[in-house]
Amino acid sequence: MTVRPDAPGPAVRRAGRTEDEALLRRPPSRPEFLDSDPWRSLRILSEFVEGFDALAAVGPAVSVFGSARTKENHRYYKLARELGTMLAQQGYAVITGGGPGIMAAANRGAQEGGGLSVGCNIELPMEQGLNPYVDLGVEFRYFFARKVMFVKYADAFVIFPGGYGTLDELFEALTLIQTKKVQDFPVILMGVEYWTGMIEWIRASLLAEAAINAADVDLLRLTDDPAEACDIINAYTVQRRSQAEATAESTKPIQPAEVEEPARPDQAES
Repeated sequence: MTVRPDAPGPAVRRAGRTEDEALLRRPPSRPEFLDSDPWRSLRILSEFVEGFDALAAVGPAVSVFGSARTKENHRYYKLARELGTMLAQQGYAVITGGGPGIMAAANRGAQEGGGLSVGCNIELPMEQGLNPYVDLGVEFRYFFARKVMFVKYADAFVIFPGGYGTLDELFEALTLIQTKKVQDFPVILMGVEYWTGMIEWIRASLLAEAAINAADVDLLRLTDDPAEACDIINAYTVQRRSQAEATAESTKPIQPAEVEEPARPDQAES
C-alpha cells in the first residue's frame, strides 16, 4: 500500500524502520510468539511433513517396541536382535523408537541382516539420542506425531517386554484395530513369561466384565520364537496382498471387448 504524505484521512506513513528491517532484525531475547499455539501448530505440521517425506519409500516394514532399559546381555535384547536380523533377511525394514535397549537391539539386528534400520526418536528430558544402529532417523517433539509414523508405515507390531511407553504403543494399536480405524494387522507379544499375566488379567477382568469381546483378545499373538513371529507377519502380508489383488481385479477398468453392443431396433424380438 502506498500513501501520499498529504493524503487525507486516518492513513499515515509508517515511520522509522521498514518491514524488511523489522523482519531481519535479531530479537534481543527469545520471541514470545515461539511459544504460542499458532506457532506450535506449525511445528506439529512440520513433524508430519518431515515424517511422511522420510518414510514414504521405506516399503514393507515392522515396528518393534520394548524397554529402553534392557541391557545388552539380557535375553530379550538378544531375542530382539535376532528378530531384527530375520525380518531384514525377509525383506522388511525395522522401525523403532530409535533409543537404547530393545530398540537398539532390533535396529542392530536389522543392520546385521542387511535391511533398512529406521529410528523415530522422541525429545525427552532424561533421554535419548538415536542409537548407533539407525540408518534412517527422524526426530520428533510430539508423541502423537511419532505414533502416526509407527502405525502408518508398519505391516505389523512386535511388542517386547517394556514399561508404560511400550504398553501405550500396544494398547494404541489394539484400539485402532478394534475400532476399525486401521486395517487389521498382527500385534505380536514377544516373551511368553512376561506377557502371560497380562493376557490372563484381560480374560479374567475385561472379558469377564464384558468390557471387550472374545475376538478382541484374539488380536494378540504370543510367542518366544522370532521365526514364528516372522511366519505370522508373512501370513498376514500374503493375505493382504491377495485381498489387494482381488480388489484390483474387481475394480479394473472395463475393456472395450467386455462391452456388449446394444441390439438395434430391427434385431429386437417381436
